[in-house]
Amino acid sequence: MEKMHRKMEEIKTLTEQLRKDYPMETDAFLGFLQKAESGKALGIKEKELINVALAVAAQCEWCIAFHVEQVVRAGATRDEIVEAGFMAVIMHGGPAYMYMTPLLDAIDEFLPQ
Repeated sequence: MEKMHRKMEEIKTLTEQLRKDYPMETDAFLGFLQKAESGKALGIKEKELINVALAVAAQCEWCIAFHVEQVVRAGATRDEIVEAGFMAVIMHGGPAYMYMTPLLDAIDEFLPQ
């Protein structure tokens, strides 16, 4: 299994464990995510491109994997995803630039060639 797909499995495992051990807290967090993402002003692709940029800025490989998979499903191109990553670099500098590495890995794994 490739690196970013492993990250997705780790997210699934973590969520299952937290739902089992801390169902109230986990369900509250996941419910908040659904509510926060339900606005109508932006489409899912735009929201996920923003999430990609935030994931790069936050230096979270799990977030990068998750949101690249989601934005690919929403129809984003490689160029759109990379450009979103560069928006994080503008705001976060060198550390975000280095997280373009897992971003490119995730694009290569989730975006059909």
